Amino acid sequence: MDAIIRAQGLTRRFGDFTAVDDLSIAVPRGTIFAFLGANGSGKSTTIRMLIGLLRPTAGAIEVDGVDVTRHPRRVRDRIGYMGQRVSLYQGLSLRENVEFYGGLYGLAGADLERRWGELRDRFGLGESEGEAAEELPAGLRQRAGLALSLMHRPPVVFLDEPTAGVDLRSRALFWELIQEESAAGATIFVTTHFMEEADYCDRVCFIHAGRLIADDTPDGLRRRWAGGYRILVDGVSAARAAAALERAVEPSPTGVALTVDVPADDLLARLAALAAADERVHVRVEQPAMTDVFRRVLRASAERA
Repeated sequence: MDAIIRAQGLTRRFGDFTAVDDLSIAVPRGTIFAFLGANGSGKSTTIRMLIGLLRPTAGAIEVDGVDVTRHPRRVRDRIGYMGQRVSLYQGLSLRENVEFYGGLYGLAGADLERRWGELRDRFGLGESEGEAAEELPAGLRQRAGLALSLMHRPPVVFLDEPTAGVDLRSRALFWELIQEESAAGATIFVTTHFMEEADYCDRVCFIHAGRLIADDTPDGLRRRWAGGYRILVDGVSAARAAAALERAVEPSPTGVALTVDVPADDLLARLAALAAADERVHVRVEQPAMTDVFRRVLRASAERA
């Protein structure tokens, strides 16, 4: 695996308290990697170590070929970072913040205008350039923070609780922008306590009390911890459904049901054909909520402890 982020045996203690405990992860290049857990689980401490802001008590970290523990400053040229509190300087307009961050990244003149013009238009920030940073609505401030973290086209972007405190519409738009950036080749490492946001990501890690308790794709987590996807087909007999789908089904109060690891394309096509042939037939696919998956993982972790 071509991992752009590697952490091995990562540990951070504050006195007698262990915030992160022997954590090992590998993040494939070009993916969206979700680091999920409740508040206080160790997410922010981990991300601060990964970007070189906090020295680990033990363990090794490499980001884009840089040994972060030995060269914490060197890694900062290779990353973008957006914290829980968007780093826009109050008392400065958005445009003045752009010029300040551009200077930090070595962008000025025509290069800055070209790059900021791309981000301003893509993130819908043109009408807000002259506004003071502290007067921007939360959703706009969030988009501006992401835009600034991408100014220098970093190969890795770290986002620490980026959607905390914003409305659902702004959260959805923000994730669209994250997915666009990933499609363009960037690796996104994102921490969040919104479990449903895992479905925007390629891979998901659950952390609890500083320890890694699960690491898989969203579908892989559902397959292992929630029994997969439940498909309900209303208005059809068991015999007809089994023949059309070419697989065993079980009766339900309104028709039939079946459970699959992941709904394959051929099965979905058969379900669509079955519904198209008879207007009385209705198909529902129930996806286990990631919150339920997390609860099951937590229970299993507690039982092993």
